[in-house]
This record gives sequence, structure tokens and C-alpha cells, in this order.
Amino acid sequence: MTGTVVVTGASSGIGAATARRLAKDGYDVVLAARRMDRLRELASEIGGRAIPLDVTDRESVAALASALDRCDVLVNNAGGAIGAESVDTGDPADWTRSFEINVLGTLHVTQALLPLLRAAGTATIVTLTSTAAYVNYEGGGAYSAAKHAERSMVQTLRLELAGEPIRVVEIAPGMVRTEEFALNRFRGDADKAAAIYSGVDRPLVAEDVAECVAWTVGLPPHVNIDQLVVRPVAQAAQHKVHRGPLFPSEGDS
Repeated sequence: MTGTVVVTGASSGIGAATARRLAKDGYDVVLAARRMDRLRELASEIGGRAIPLDVTDRESVAALASALDRCDVLVNNAGGAIGAESVDTGDPADWTRSFEINVLGTLHVTQALLPLLRAAGTATIVTLTSTAAYVNYEGGGAYSAAKHAERSMVQTLRLELAGEPIRVVEIAPGMVRTEEFALNRFRGDADKAAAIYSGVDRPLVAEDVAECVAWTVGLPPHVNIDQLVVRPVAQAAQHKVHRGPLFPSEGDS
């Protein structure tokens, strides 16, 4: 199945990697995010189309929908973590922003593009949540709560679309090292961001998650991957991470 795919949060990280990967499969890729300079560069690279999008702004989302005449696949990727404070000290504004980006943003885009997805005949909605949608951890209150809510929305949507030829897929990545996720979470503190991955032998990278997206989308249209949890081998659980060598270095026999 090919056609038009819309990827939100496509200016960096998993979104950009997913756009590249699906373009290789022959999709007409629509890249949507706020940073148009990055979007235009990537669109030029892969032969895609760049459209500005702020998922928290319903007018911006409506403008995206009105600019499209087709959508076969929606990849709800836009999201992120804000801060790592405890529930006791967390700023309610950070919690609000976390829900606006991760939950309401996914809601806005899904609602706006559902008419086009229905018109496509067979369609797929892929939403990137997180292993934080399944397991809580200290300092993750706002992000985990938002991702739990996003996961609940995906599950509800799948029930409500039963009887229509639209697949609803949730992909929940664990530890993924990208250029911005942890840096944004720790408000630009590069040392704190680097410490998350310190000593971890081969955390996931954006391209690993993009492969998962491409696999779920590329399956026959009657096959739905309800939930796919993907972690690096070094991360056995949210709270269990091995720090130290695991794999031979490149060039070793």
C-alpha cells in the first residue's frame, strides 16, 4: 500500500527519520512541523512536501488539512517531554504544555485528517507514544501521565473505528538517543541530557523506530499491529538499564 503519508514533528529525530524511510517505500511524504527551514531542506532531499504545523493550534491543524487532497497514512509523531521534576515540585504549566503537545496535539491532527483517511478506502494511523505510557518512573510524572492519556486515546479510537478499513497502530519506543529529545527535556542542559545515555551500549536511534513504523505500515491492509513496544537490548525495562559493553566493537571478530 502506497499513497500520501503525513508525518507530524518531521523536522528532526524520529519524525525526520520516518519521513526518509517512508519516502524510500514510494510514499508521497508530507512533512509537517513548526521549523520550516528544516522541513524544506528535508523535503528537497526526499522529494516531499513541507507544510507548517503547530499541533497545539487548531487553526494551524485545519490549514494542514485544507492543503491536502489525500491522506492514506497519518504518523502522529509530534510530542516530547518537558522537565524532569517530581510531582511535588513540578510546574503545572509544564504539565499543561505536555498534555497540549502529546495528547491534544494528537487529537487535533487525527480529527482533522480522519475525513481524508476515510476517503482513502484503506488507511493507517500510527501514533508514537512511549514506554512511559506503560510504566511510571520518578521525575516522569508529566510526560508519563500525558503518554498514558495518549495511549488511552489510541485504544479508544481503535474501538470506535471498528468496522472501517482504518488500521490504528501504537508504537511505544523505549530509550532512543536523538539530537533533541533529552536536551529539550532538561531545558538545554547538555550534561544532564548526555547522562541519560551514559554507558549504554547502542541505545535505539531514530532510524530504528522509523523501521518499525515502515514495517507496520507496509503489512497487508488487513493486518493491524495494535501495540509495538521497542527497546534497545540494554534496556530490559523502564527502570532496568545495563550500562557497560554488550556488543563487539566494529571490526572485532
